[in-house]
Amino acid sequence: MLPDIRSQNRDTLAAQFASWNQPAYRLDQLLGWLYARRAASWDEMSNLPKALRAQLVAIYSLNLPLLVTKQGSRDTTQKFLWRLADGALIESVLIPANPALYGEASDRHTLCISTQVGCAYGCRFCASGLDGFKRNLAPHEISGQILAIERWADSSAERGTRSAEPAPSASGTPRSPLPAPRSDDRVVNNIVVMGMGEPMANYDNLMTALRTLNAPWGGGIGARRITISTSGLAPRIRDLANDPLQFRLAISLHGATDEVREKIMPVNRKYPLRDLTAACEYYVTHKGKMITLEYILIAGVNDSLAQTRPLADLAHRLHAKVNLIPYNTVEGLPWSRPDDETCEAFAGALEHEGVTATLRREKGHDIDAACGQLRLKTEKAEANSEDAKTQS
Repeated sequence: MLPDIRSQNRDTLAAQFASWNQPAYRLDQLLGWLYARRAASWDEMSNLPKALRAQLVAIYSLNLPLLVTKQGSRDTTQKFLWRLADGALIESVLIPANPALYGEASDRHTLCISTQVGCAYGCRFCASGLDGFKRNLAPHEISGQILAIERWADSSAERGTRSAEPAPSASGTPRSPLPAPRSDDRVVNNIVVMGMGEPMANYDNLMTALRTLNAPWGGGIGARRITISTSGLAPRIRDLANDPLQFRLAISLHGATDEVREKIMPVNRKYPLRDLTAACEYYVTHKGKMITLEYILIAGVNDSLAQTRPLADLAHRLHAKVNLIPYNTVEGLPWSRPDDETCEAFAGALEHEGVTATLRREKGHDIDAACGQLRLKTEKAEANSEDAKTQS
């Protein structure tokens, strides 16, 4: 398989164009098609000479994720299921503007993106790893989620609705959203790397994609508007601290003691809270940025008020804020969502301890919003359909 052109950085492409004796402005034209216009085919690049397009086709592929289905939430949260070039399925979630999410206030939308097909870290409450780990996403598959969302938004706007679905092809496979957008405006202006997979376990590909999304010639999305989440890979947190770009950090904590974390997060055995905290302190010292502690409230597991004191101590130590998220139930898992009173009491106890804490209101609970649920349901349905065809 040819390397995808969106996995190449500007310097690599510049060297290739120089070897073809192409003028520098041709590279700018190409990058404009790839990132400003979000081109899904070489034929869209109408101002590039046919000979140059032929050269590009010979050595690069050009793929964007194909929209399989979309679920729209009552609170306008949107979940997207994408099919990649090899048939793998991944998810992205588009979240409406909410100044209490991550970093600076949202202007319009935050997109939660995936970095792996499946997950190897086995958090007990998560749907992403129920079918095991399949593979890492390549840089173009990470950045492609943003570009595909924006093509969908532009095509929906042209049809007068944001809820339109792509028409299926004759073979039944969904087509990529059409047509190409007419402006350079970003629909997604905040990114949260918190979808399927452990982002820090695909660190190199992730950083390649994020540098492209941040670059003026790429997505043009400010580094402070990009938040990377991790379940606790301490060495990679230190790597992120040493990176010159000012990406924000969120920790999927979900337990303020080793005892609680180890019940639901196997990663804590390799990187216990002592090591995780030290890595976070290193990040804060080098970046001077506030960390967000993600804390999914699970009934009877970590929602006791006894957990608020150690959580507050950790937040104060790291100068962190806490984002409380009532659990999105997952079919086949035994965990449940605490009632509203319990969630409110937990948030109130943290605030009483002087912690900046937000309680995430309803954001997609009615659309299988827990990472990996929609993918698993679709894979199961497709497998059942294939079995039925075989038996018939």
